Amino acid sequence: MMDKRAVQASGYSVFMIGGIAISLDTDENEVLQLAAKELRRAGINPARLNLSIYKRSVDARKKNSIKLVYSVRATAEGDYRVSEEALKRVKYPSTPINDNAMEFSFGDEVSEYPPLVVGMGPCGIFCALLLAENGYRPILIDRGDGIAERVRKTTRFTRDGELDPESNIQFGAGGAGTFSDGKLVTRVNDARINYILRRFCDFGAPEDILVNAKPHIGTDLLVNVVDNMLARIRELGGKVIYRCRLDGIEYLENNVRAVTTSGDIMCSSLVLAPGHSARDTYEMLMKSSFSLAVKPFSVGVRIEHLADDIDRALYGDFAGHAKLGRAEYHLSDTTSGRGVYTFCMCPGGEVVAAASERGGVVVNGMSKHARDGVNSNSAVLVSVRPDDIGGTCRDAIEFQRRLERAAFEMGGGDYYAPVQTVGDFLNGKSGTEPSRIIPTYRDGKYKCADMNKIFPEFVSSELKLGLNSFDRKLSGFACSDAVLTGVETRTSAPVRILRGEDMCAIGHDRIYPCGEGAGYAGGITSAAMDGIRVAEEIAKKYNSENDEN
Repeated sequence: MMDKRAVQASGYSVFMIGGIAISLDTDENEVLQLAAKELRRAGINPARLNLSIYKRSVDARKKNSIKLVYSVRATAEGDYRVSEEALKRVKYPSTPINDNAMEFSFGDEVSEYPPLVVGMGPCGIFCALLLAENGYRPILIDRGDGIAERVRKTTRFTRDGELDPESNIQFGAGGAGTFSDGKLVTRVNDARINYILRRFCDFGAPEDILVNAKPHIGTDLLVNVVDNMLARIRELGGKVIYRCRLDGIEYLENNVRAVTTSGDIMCSSLVLAPGHSARDTYEMLMKSSFSLAVKPFSVGVRIEHLADDIDRALYGDFAGHAKLGRAEYHLSDTTSGRGVYTFCMCPGGEVVAAASERGGVVVNGMSKHARDGVNSNSAVLVSVRPDDIGGTCRDAIEFQRRLERAAFEMGGGDYYAPVQTVGDFLNGKSGTEPSRIIPTYRDGKYKCADMNKIFPEFVSSELKLGLNSFDRKLSGFACSDAVLTGVETRTSAPVRILRGEDMCAIGHDRIYPCGEGAGYAGGITSAAMDGIRVAEEIAKKYNSENDEN
């Protein structure tokens, strides 16, 4: 006889019931009813639980029967606990949720100086925010401008081709992620992820990022979120300094002196979160006895389709349904042994000018929260191995630069971008003007060119393999009038600043390399998480200035 008892002192107080699929026209409340019904069948009393929507995703594998798939969060009231045996009786996948608060312990070492965080991308901001909220009064610097001025600089560059190498899409408050789709997807399973999503909401991000399986904020909302986070750091006694570039690091007794363009800054510890485009910072570190290693990275192009075409290809007759939004894809092919894949897909977005050095063209993708642009775009990238480009850090950076300079020349100068239709690229031709699909880069500042003259053969051949492969997986992906815009070279850092288990740079016990620029993250969420981990390590070592701690 089945044991009806589902309550155990050692059981679970918070768990997830997953895989509940409903049609697009079914009311969301029915999900909670289905979960409650199944719990009762498994011998669990739903009246003792608070049920709420935990995650929502789209299952479009069958275009004639698209489903919304939900996970339900169940939280026990009082001392009620659900046993592992009871969860196994639930027909839907059911697992406990780790809802423990992040551990934050404080060390004993006292310093007369606060920690310094270099870089205001998601890694640096979350590191500084957590330190500030625990009484450390960090100093946060970035070579670029604050949000308002940075928006003006990027707008002027898009319109007039006037580039500020210190403040652009790569550098400034919020980092490169500010001018992107604002994706918050990560494959990492870590309790810090929920913390990051909640904090984004605290500072103005939409609440749906807590539920959507593929959350995104959008650049139009993200700029305000970043501004609010920086304001909070200042409110807690931290300092935020713009137009302040790190040019050197010196050790004095038990402290560190940061040599910057705004003067020397003394600090107890220095967090290096410079972003993946801080090439001069890499050079400074290599000359200053830091250990750096070249790592695999990727280069390629942006491909643009009509957003409606992608919606129909993925959703069929359900395209345009209010509950679906714009369609997203992620495609890859490793049959050659190298690897080509799509990255940072921006539904209803635009291709943006992302250069940070004069004489080079770089592209990226960006979209607003509504994703209501005419085109959808994504990067199509080819993996680059260290032995493809010489094997050293300087070789990797110079490889990126050569492609960017070649793109600048092929675009005719003034930061016009080279474009080529997919039909021309696959058939060895060039010169066909885009017609049905109009490039969004800088509102039309482009020039038809031959991408084969920009990339080495191994990149071009892999791009062609990928386009044909992806067309078999997603009908119309390689349509002849889709548009390629080059070049995308800043998807990740080509080098890694080596660190130990204590997260300090090898041989430099007060320097903490982290985030994308240090080679330890790939995207907004993973970079933020790495910054949090560094803040935790700093707290373990140094005493907070907050008397309550």
